[in-house]
Amino acid sequence: VAVATPAAKPEAAPTGGARVVDAAPKSNANDSSSIRVSIEKIDELMNNVGELVITQSMLSQLGGAFVGPQGERLRTGLAQLERSVRELQESVMRVRMVPISFVFSRFPRMVRDLSQRLGKLVELKMTGGETELDKTVLEKIGDPLVHLVRNGIDHGIEMPDVRLGKGKPETGTLHLHAYHRGGNITVEVSEDGAGLKREKILSKAKSKGLVAQDAELTDAQVNELIFLPGFSTAEKITNVSGRGVGMDVVRTNIQKLNGTIDIDSVPGRGTRIAISLPLTLAILPVLMFRLEAQPYAIPLAVVREIVRIPTEEIQYVGGRPSLVMRGEV
Repeated sequence: VAVATPAAKPEAAPTGGARVVDAAPKSNANDSSSIRVSIEKIDELMNNVGELVITQSMLSQLGGAFVGPQGERLRTGLAQLERSVRELQESVMRVRMVPISFVFSRFPRMVRDLSQRLGKLVELKMTGGETELDKTVLEKIGDPLVHLVRNGIDHGIEMPDVRLGKGKPETGTLHLHAYHRGGNITVEVSEDGAGLKREKILSKAKSKGLVAQDAELTDAQVNELIFLPGFSTAEKITNVSGRGVGMDVVRTNIQKLNGTIDIDSVPGRGTRIAISLPLTLAILPVLMFRLEAQPYAIPLAVVREIVRIPTEEIQYVGGRPSLVMRGEV
């Protein structure tokens, strides 16, 4: 479905404008088959299901101690209970899922107003709006996306005459795209603008003392500099940029959601920023293990690998246990 808002005519003076292309299917907000339920009730239901999962787990462990025909029947019943509890948990999780189009819907007007203010021509494309994620995550991803979209228009997309001079269409394209990848959801913000200016970023970082004067950085390392606190390449402070509060806050907010943010930029062709987020914060998969008599749980998101180490390979250096792995201590 394409929805177009009036854009500036190509032959007119570039006073700015935006066109919106939304590829997400439209949902009927007045569907009589749905009901409105407060998030507090859903959270309470989720907590009760969590307690049920813990109780079911405890019963399963106790069931292993029973022997004989009665014990076998007990374990069969507990296995059925485990399946039912898992299905109930997944059902409650689906209730908490909300389409990301609820966040995307705020951007058409914002892009239109900002492009007119800056005198730029911008086409906004939105795809994957039907992709669902947990309401808690959805509420917290809005502000980081707003900043990335504003940055893309202000710093990325060039003025119409500059784009024409580079052989580009005078209307720049800003693309919001959401999709599932593995157990996460990825939201991409990309534009076909000038790309990150490596020399300008590096010069600014050196002038602020963030990087040594003789430092030789790769393109990926230079891109990472924009996430440093207080960093900005804007020439003057406006209500859009230049205040030095931005990308570092974006990364911090994403990390609080157990997510990651990656940036890829090609000079003259544009920049793509990808945010990877867990589908939900209500359930945290963990790796459970026991050290002597103490059980531990480590979030799977921070587990890189599991290695079985024979006891005889552990050596003691200065009284402390050490291990040589892949040629490194």
